[in-house]
Amino acid sequence: MFEFHKDKQRYFEMQAENAEQYVIPFIEEAFPVKPGMRILEIGCGEGGVLKAFVEKGLTGVGVELVEERLVNAREFMKNELAAGKVTFISKDIYDVNAAQEFGGEFDIIVLKDVIEHIFEQKKLISRLKNFLKPGGVIYFGFPPWQMPFGGHQQICRNKLLANMPYYHLLPKSIYKGILNLAKQPSKELLEIKETGISIERFERIVKECDYKILHYTHYLVNPIYRYKFGWKARKQAGIIKAIPWVRNFFTTCVYYLIAVK
Repeated sequence: MFEFHKDKQRYFEMQAENAEQYVIPFIEEAFPVKPGMRILEIGCGEGGVLKAFVEKGLTGVGVELVEERLVNAREFMKNELAAGKVTFISKDIYDVNAAQEFGGEFDIIVLKDVIEHIFEQKKLISRLKNFLKPGGVIYFGFPPWQMPFGGHQQICRNKLLANMPYYHLLPKSIYKGILNLAKQPSKELLEIKETGISIERFERIVKECDYKILHYTHYLVNPIYRYKFGWKARKQAGIIKAIPWVRNFFTTCVYYLIAVK
């Protein structure tokens, strides 16, 4: 089993492979990904997802709040940086001027495993229009909050808690008590408890912000679990996918592609 976030080089490679095999093909089912296009990734981390798009001939910009992660990104993609194929910026997306700092708008915007960490989700999703070219698309990939590990408890150092499903759904006081008793990173995990997003909430925000859903896929088994557990990706059964609210508990990952109406 691969320990997430410890081996940064392997984590970068894993994200690049996953984007090449799942994210890009998903987007291409509804929108052509062509050389020469511009892509923006918000919360790019070490840059693995961007790597896959740059390999297809796109020019990328990665925005990341944590400068330490961009140190790795710049090292892992030093050749692409030198060739002008990718740029990394450490900044709050709300403080960015697309024309001045990004050199214009983008054909594709990517938020992979990011929206569930954002406090003002509607504000961010609405703001993305400022960075999008006419006819451009936005990709989201995220775990529904109620799914077995929607609390991101896999980051716990305690192996029992890291592999225990659903307990993040307990009342906040009880959840906090468990984390503190086990001396786990309660601040980060409690923040996720506040920002976790359901399928229904996401779709509602998309509609309220005047976007349309072009394409979506729900996974019973998240493609990324290939690396963590050795499990093969599996799409959610149609009957489960069709049941609002309940589907959140049994869907480990969703992909959405949206565009401005």
